[in-house]
Amino acid sequence: MNCNIKCLERLKVKKFMLWYIINGCIILVFVALFLITRQMNKRWSKINDYLGMVTNTVNSVRYGNLSTKIEKIEHPTYQNVTDSINRMVETLNDREKMIVEYQAELIRQNKLLESVINSLSDGILIVNEQGNILRATPKIIKWFGVKGNDILGKNVFDYIEIPEGSVIEKLVNVDIFIKHTPTNNFIINSVKLSLDDKKRYVLLIKDVTTEREIETLKEDFVATLTHDLKVPIVAEANILNFLIEGKFGEINDKQKFALLNMKSSNQELIELVQIVLETYKIKETGIPLLKETIKLNEFLENIVTQVQPIATNAGLVINFEPEKNITVSADVMQLERVVKNLISNAISHSNTAKNIDIKTGEISGFATISVIDYGQGIPAEEQKLIFNKYYSAAKKFRKIGTGLGLYLSQQIIQSHGGEITVESEENVRTEFCIKIPA
Repeated sequence: MNCNIKCLERLKVKKFMLWYIINGCIILVFVALFLITRQMNKRWSKINDYLGMVTNTVNSVRYGNLSTKIEKIEHPTYQNVTDSINRMVETLNDREKMIVEYQAELIRQNKLLESVINSLSDGILIVNEQGNILRATPKIIKWFGVKGNDILGKNVFDYIEIPEGSVIEKLVNVDIFIKHTPTNNFIINSVKLSLDDKKRYVLLIKDVTTEREIETLKEDFVATLTHDLKVPIVAEANILNFLIEGKFGEINDKQKFALLNMKSSNQELIELVQIVLETYKIKETGIPLLKETIKLNEFLENIVTQVQPIATNAGLVINFEPEKNITVSADVMQLERVVKNLISNAISHSNTAKNIDIKTGEISGFATISVIDYGQGIPAEEQKLIFNKYYSAAKKFRKIGTGLGLYLSQQIIQSHGGEITVESEENVRTEFCIKIPA
């Protein structure tokens, strides 16, 4: 019995000891968890503080403050991130300084370019496809009679008038009228800008009033002088004819030869004077045309018969083989002058033994007359100039020429609604083609 009681007491002691041990362990676990949680809270607090500094730095950079940096933290992981962010901020700061320098340079260059453009004697406009003004130089503002930026957005055709049927993209040396400056003469050129999908055009307007006045004075002077020269030259021609005909007495062969040479030179002078006078007349009154129906075969055969003696003296033969008899409506005298001028040029510039060919044809509503020679030809860079007034290829070869022959010829054919074109290969062949409505 006593033994059982002792056993029970021992068992109770063991239970109490086990209970204390379990409770002690639980308390130790809670203490450990408390300590671990406290340590973790401190760590998360540091992480939150660090993230707060990163966030503040990023926001400062976002709003343009590139002097902000994250303070160094004695922690390997954090320090790596800190160094990376600080280096990024430094790089951004350097790039910003470069951009500021580039912007300053661009502003300087823009001001320089603007000063140069504004100092030009020509006016410059930038317009869109509808003709609305996007930008204008001070010259334009002055000529259009507006104030500053009031011109922007307005339509350019509110201020200028261009020839009927003209379009912005095809304005090349076109005469225009500026409503606010009616006493001056202006020409306009357009250049298309290819900056984006939207169409933009640069319009260059030039005041040519002074040039036109000088040109008019020059032409008036030349016309007056030429008219005064014509009288004594014609009188000289009459005297030479009297001498050659023997009306002042008999002359020997040598005297006659000399007089004939003088007459030939005199005739060239008369023709030159007449060309100058007719050029002036064309500008003042245009070219009056007396049109009639012309059969080209008969017309050209007559011309060839007249000029063949001149070609023979130069050792050349003019070949014309009539084909289809084409008819045109034209002024006989004016068309004859053009053809004779082209044949005369061909004779003058045929420095080979090859002959001169004349051909006729038809192309898309036009009759054509081609004069072909096989002489020195015309350089490619001069082919666009030969129809200009006073431009003469004869000067290059030290021959007499005003440069008005081809100009007059082109004017005559254009007055018929046609044109003269040229194709030439140096030292091979040259073809002048008259195109006239059939």
